[in-house]
Amino acid sequence: MKTLFTVLVAAGAIAAAPAFAQKKYDPGASDSEIRLGQTMPYSGPLSMLSGVGKAEIAYFKSLNEEQGGINGRKVTLLSLDDGYSPPKTMEGTRQLVERDNVLAIVNTIGTPTNRAIHRYLNQKKVPQLLILSGASAWNEPKTYPWTMMGMIAYDTEGAVYARHILSSMPNARIAVLRQNDDFGKDYVEGFRHGLGPKAAQIVSEVTYETTDPTVDSQIIQLRASNADAFFIAATGKHATQAMRKAAELGWKPQMYLPVGSSSVPGVLRPAGAEAAKGVITAANAKSPGDPSWDDDAGMKAYLAWARKWVPELNANDSFVSAGYSYGMIVADLLRRCGDELTRENLMRQAASLKGYTTPLTLPGVTLDTSPTDYRPYKALRLQQFDGAGFKLIGDVIRE
Repeated sequence: MKTLFTVLVAAGAIAAAPAFAQKKYDPGASDSEIRLGQTMPYSGPLSMLSGVGKAEIAYFKSLNEEQGGINGRKVTLLSLDDGYSPPKTMEGTRQLVERDNVLAIVNTIGTPTNRAIHRYLNQKKVPQLLILSGASAWNEPKTYPWTMMGMIAYDTEGAVYARHILSSMPNARIAVLRQNDDFGKDYVEGFRHGLGPKAAQIVSEVTYETTDPTVDSQIIQLRASNADAFFIAATGKHATQAMRKAAELGWKPQMYLPVGSSSVPGVLRPAGAEAAKGVITAANAKSPGDPSWDDDAGMKAYLAWARKWVPELNANDSFVSAGYSYGMIVADLLRRCGDELTRENLMRQAASLKGYTTPLTLPGVTLDTSPTDYRPYKALRLQQFDGAGFKLIGDVIRE
């Protein structure tokens, strides 16, 4: 009887083994490789943001060489230049999906660029994962289950700046420079919502196109309003130009800048330390170069990594540290997928983050997602530029 029992158990184990060990792969995944794709503005008006892609490529290279990849699989990140041009984003994304057969599109930068590929990727059921845009359109999991933002939502961030103005200078006259696309619209919509009945205190609002060579004429127009607070809903060189021109005109309002435009070496320093001094922006990550984090273990590890793997880049550039952190998050999601490397499982893992942090996440801030709410950040901090670096102000702000 004992022998028969042993045989039955052994037979059951053998029968169960294939099911237990079964691997599931979608295009872009195999026993030896995981292939990911993205487009980045390596050229064009927002090329200063390209540190994100360069650092993320380096992160996966370091992961492959130092840790053997993820669960024994090397990770290949195919990162193409789209010049921040939606048609080029569409062209590159089609190539990545239909020719290169990537498992997912990750961390593509920009609202208009991501909007160009939004429907396409959802129709193809390819993850458009942790994209670097905070537009409200990326939090519609019922309608677009394959698209998830990776930033603080623009409307949330805009509302926080409005609340800060109302608490610190309640009677302020407010000027707004807005990029004339969904990026600018979402920010200003949240900003107006945060002001509530006091939205009438916006005395001047001017737009610009991403193809405009400068925003000098817009700043001259805004300067005439004599506003006390200035919300610069702009990116890249146009944010730099706005701060610089305001200083040239002797206009010194309290300035607010989107978190995606807050790189010290990429955006603020080119404007001039005095021109950018005092600007307030949101934060969810530790600021490299801030002496406050000199003894922080996470910052030390990042700086050591940057010295080894991206010595040609400025480690104090927040776009570079962002690329490092996003690479880490994507790698962890892939690791959680185990041997079920399917697009559906990758989205399932991304939509179940609870209290998640990276070594560079600010204390008190976490990434939290659910199948019904794709926004990763529901808490943030404010920080102010002192001419050399950012200093945190106030406590953690929760929505």
